[in-house]
Amino acid sequence: MSLDNVKAHFRSYNKEQDILEFDTSSATVELAAQAVGTIPARIAKTLSFRNDDGGAILVVAAGDARIDNKKFREAFGYKARMLTPEEVVHFTGHEIGGVCPFGLVQQLNVYLDVSMKRFDTVFPACGSLNSAIELTCEEMYQYSGGTSWVDVCKDWSADQQSA
Repeated sequence: MSLDNVKAHFRSYNKEQDILEFDTSSATVELAAQAVGTIPARIAKTLSFRNDDGGAILVVAAGDARIDNKKFREAFGYKARMLTPEEVVHFTGHEIGGVCPFGLVQQLNVYLDVSMKRFDTVFPACGSLNSAIELTCEEMYQYSGGTSWVDVCKDWSADQQSA
């Protein structure tokens, strides 16, 4: 059902045919990179956090980036607290391994981390454990209904831009 929601979402942009479905799992950054045939950094991972009013937000970041707790607190005004797997499904409709900012069951604020901007295109999941789509950063912002670009990650290299 989650993949169907994402397909319906992209159908409204005439991009449904661009969704890639794999015979193997793409549920982790490493597996997705293997399935797509790219470096792990170009996998756009969607991270789910509890916000300060009991809801949730999504942060989409490059595959080699990790949340920097200090930057997160400065950007959002509260501590980074990841959702439980059950909460992720409740707020997004997607299971961990297929979480993406598309076809959500609830309206959520989606923040895109600048770690992705070093790439011409990135590959976010599409709601299942074996799917992805190739998008430019501008398309990621548009199709995710992005709230804003943020700088809340660490451990990524601006020099890594190929494959």
